[in-house]
Amino acid sequence: MARSGLATRLYRGEAGLDIIGKRKLWFGIAGVLVLVALLSFVFRGFTLGIEFEGGNSFQVPASVGTLAQAEDRVNGVLGSEAGGVEVESAQTIGGGSGEFYEFRTVEISSDEANAVKSGLAQEFGINADQISANQVSAAWGGQYTERALLGLVIFIALVMLYLIIRFEWRMAVGAVSSLLLNLVLTAGVYSLVGFEVTPSTIIGFLTILGFALYDVVVVFDKVQENTRGITANNNQTYGEAANLAVNQTLMRSINTGLVALLPVGGLLFIGVPLGAVTLKDLGLVLFVGMFVAVYSSIFFATPVLTTLKDYEPRIQAHNKRVLARRGAIARGEVTPKGAPRPATNGQPADAED
Repeated sequence: MARSGLATRLYRGEAGLDIIGKRKLWFGIAGVLVLVALLSFVFRGFTLGIEFEGGNSFQVPASVGTLAQAEDRVNGVLGSEAGGVEVESAQTIGGGSGEFYEFRTVEISSDEANAVKSGLAQEFGINADQISANQVSAAWGGQYTERALLGLVIFIALVMLYLIIRFEWRMAVGAVSSLLLNLVLTAGVYSLVGFEVTPSTIIGFLTILGFALYDVVVVFDKVQENTRGITANNNQTYGEAANLAVNQTLMRSINTGLVALLPVGGLLFIGVPLGAVTLKDLGLVLFVGMFVAVYSSIFFATPVLTTLKDYEPRIQAHNKRVLARRGAIARGEVTPKGAPRPATNGQPADAED
């Protein structure tokens, strides 16, 4: 019979991938990625949207010309009506007959905003009603961020409480550390790419936490099942039982991640180029966050749990017994269970109980 392929063995949990045994490698990779993210925070920072930095936005119909041509003309009006202010960012929103160009500037006074709106109408030869002008204070963004952080703290506290009750405090630490890794790496990609941080970005960050937590809980549930009563036998260490659990749930995690990433990837890589640019902030944070969630649940959360368990005296003693028994078997001092005993005094060999 032909040997089963990798995909089949993954589905059966028989691939035997040594994930826990190579945890130092995964921790090293995570450490390098976190360092890159932190350096990006320090040297590049984040591109804050108008909702957080404060400012004004003006929308004009795309029928006035190309985006570059329109931006040059808007800069001319801003220079004459708003004291030399220039366009901070420009993008196309909408599509078809409802396509507009949006130009964002630093915050200017209401009188200057009205003058700019009138100047744009005259510059483009259109009615002033066709131009939309909005002003957002930076204080609004600060309040929004404050409430989002409060929601994040409450979420993590409830997650810790649930996991301690459902599993144990070590699993709670492993899960929360995985969530924090997810947030840091996703924010790092956002910083490196330079996408604007908007309310949609914050919503995306909070959304991926639920997805990441679900994946970790599935893995931990299998770990708990495999390690229940593990100290009653000397056949398997805690790390080996946890590694088996990861292998048994690996394909489920991959399938869940792929199913979630396909629509988000379509939104990001197909929808945005076709004109759905207002969704690019949400699309990027969801795509990166879900991808990192699959990685962290497999290669980070369970290795962290196993490392913490290895410091527990009960598990330390159990692991030592397992390794000592294996050493004795290798030296021929102990006969493995089920193996025939050597014949003695002409008596036939029988299996050990």
